[in-house]
Amino acid sequence: MDNTRSRQIVIAGAGVAGLTAALAFAERGYRVQVFEQAQRLEAAGAGVQLSPNATRILRQLGALDRLLPAAVRPEAVVLKDAATLRELARVPLGQAAEARWQAPYLVAHRADLQSALTARVAEMPNIVLSPGAHVSGVTKGSHGVTVAAEMDGETVEAEGLLLVGADGVWSSVRGLVDTTHGAASPRSHFSGELAWRATIPADSAAGQAFAAIGATNCVTTFLHPGFHLVAYPVSKGAAFNLVAFTRGERIAEGWSGNADTRILTGAMHGTAAALARLIEAAGPWTAWPIHTVESKLPWTNDRMALIGDAAHAMTPFAAQGAAMAIEDAAMLADVVADLPGDPAQGLQIWENLRRPRVARVARRGALNRLAWHAAGPVSIARNLFLKMRSSEKLAADLDWLYGWQPQKIIRR
Repeated sequence: MDNTRSRQIVIAGAGVAGLTAALAFAERGYRVQVFEQAQRLEAAGAGVQLSPNATRILRQLGALDRLLPAAVRPEAVVLKDAATLRELARVPLGQAAEARWQAPYLVAHRADLQSALTARVAEMPNIVLSPGAHVSGVTKGSHGVTVAAEMDGETVEAEGLLLVGADGVWSSVRGLVDTTHGAASPRSHFSGELAWRATIPADSAAGQAFAAIGATNCVTTFLHPGFHLVAYPVSKGAAFNLVAFTRGERIAEGWSGNADTRILTGAMHGTAAALARLIEAAGPWTAWPIHTVESKLPWTNDRMALIGDAAHAMTPFAAQGAAMAIEDAAMLADVVADLPGDPAQGLQIWENLRRPRVARVARRGALNRLAWHAAGPVSIARNLFLKMRSSEKLAADLDWLYGWQPQKIIRR
């Protein structure tokens, strides 16, 4: 077997999933070629929550130290009633989280996370990052793949052991992996939910309005039947990331678009006046339609694998989208490295192991959404349940999620 091909991994996409995968494979001795369609790496979104299952891996890959100067360690996750602003539940984070789960819980701007990953990639001589390159085809052989990419008006090729599709919810690689549907493989499904995002300076009027109703050093979620709002500090506390979720109509085939803010304000009937003032002061809001990917679509074939949103884009109600991508990348590199002679078997083992984990996280997100938008007697029962659960019990409920570590398949 050609050694160059057998020791190189080709990755499509240089977002969180792709960059983490590049680092994970490079750390295990592989050369990595990353093709990124965008001419410049621009982080979509605003804030991102990184729970210990993600930061543990970032630390192992040497990226965490590059993120910490721009990140915030929140003291707690707090749930509040949007109508009364009464605290319903609290899960301690900070030092308590690090002691319990052996890694920090962080919040950061997504651009800072991508910058940290990019900086670490630049330090790795066995990773080549090529922007402005769109993967257009792949040829599979008995010993690997040849990946074609369009770059600067020309077609370039890279040979590798396998192709990793990390190109997001509108993945083009998905059609190459899904041989049943091929180019017609479903790109995404609109979930019926809109995410309304705003980033406000801490010293602005909106920032002061938030400080009056929520702890500025926590991840605070305000619960209401028509919406829920999540707020937390980013950029070392210089700004707050706000994201509100409502039902809505599909507005764009893309990450963000324009939508009538009356959808948001109309969902706020019965909200505390102080919270309503915050939402008004925080504008302008950008609406992001939330898309998912059909869970039954294949994630792998014998020489290709999808990771992150390309494989299993989910609703954000468990705050685990970035974490699942990071987990995918680390475990994929582990399994492929542990089974160097049979990558097809390794990819199948990886998919079989990851599917139950991702499905459980998705179910947790769906349950969160139902609980946070509960009304009437259901909301009363929810509040009573939360009141009965101590902070210790609430933290213990998250051990399965935050304590996860990649499994070793073959001990060599």
